[in-house]
Amino acid sequence: MKVRQWKRLPLLGAIALLVMYMVIASPRAAVAMHISEGFLPVGWALGWWLGFLPFLGWGLWSLRQQVKTQPESTLLLALAGAYAFVLSSLKLPSVTGSSSHPTGIALGTVLFRPPIMTVLATLVLLFQALLIAHGGLTTLGANGFSMAVVGPWVAWGCYNGILRLTGKPAIALFTAAFAANVITYALTAWQLALAFPDSVGGVAAAFGKFAAVFAITQIPLAISEGLLTVLVWNWLTTYCAAELRTLNLLQERGHHG
Repeated sequence: MKVRQWKRLPLLGAIALLVMYMVIASPRAAVAMHISEGFLPVGWALGWWLGFLPFLGWGLWSLRQQVKTQPESTLLLALAGAYAFVLSSLKLPSVTGSSSHPTGIALGTVLFRPPIMTVLATLVLLFQALLIAHGGLTTLGANGFSMAVVGPWVAWGCYNGILRLTGKPAIALFTAAFAANVITYALTAWQLALAFPDSVGGVAAAFGKFAAVFAITQIPLAISEGLLTVLVWNWLTTYCAAELRTLNLLQERGHHG
């Protein structure tokens, strides 16, 4: 037992170092990554809500089925939600001096698939809007569509696609976390560009400006999130194997070494 505990230390230490970096770092100039309360015109805010709600309904049905058929997975559901909440609540310096933050959605997506992660990410966005004034209620539809819908589906597609190509779960998970992070903010830039097109260059020019702040600045952070997600997943597959077997993850995708 003692030997096994000592073997945990390098992995736990690596996780702790990455988390400490994310917590200690503080930006000098802050630019919120979620669209703020009241920032979008009413028409666009309503439109994104209408596009978002069907996915949320699907997710709620999926979550109900998950808890009903596998109640023992409740702790992993809580873990996935907490992981996304902690990471996406952090504001970190970006390469242009603005602030960025992780999304934390790839882990829950791989554990429970995109529809359920839609619900977990929506709860994260709701709590952030209410508790730390990050995002907003009127813009929850837009933020939810980017982070809780498109992000998880991109993560899911990347994970399964890369896993089939390489047979390396760690590479697949890293790619999923990286891609979900970048696409979330690329879509946010596109949402802002649609609502506020440039007076000269239109939507394309506006997207270039917003993307320079959102998508490009996320790359170093997306790499860090990918590494952290792989470390956490490796820890889960090593020390929470029984729980993961209830989700058929170890049999279907192999053990992460």
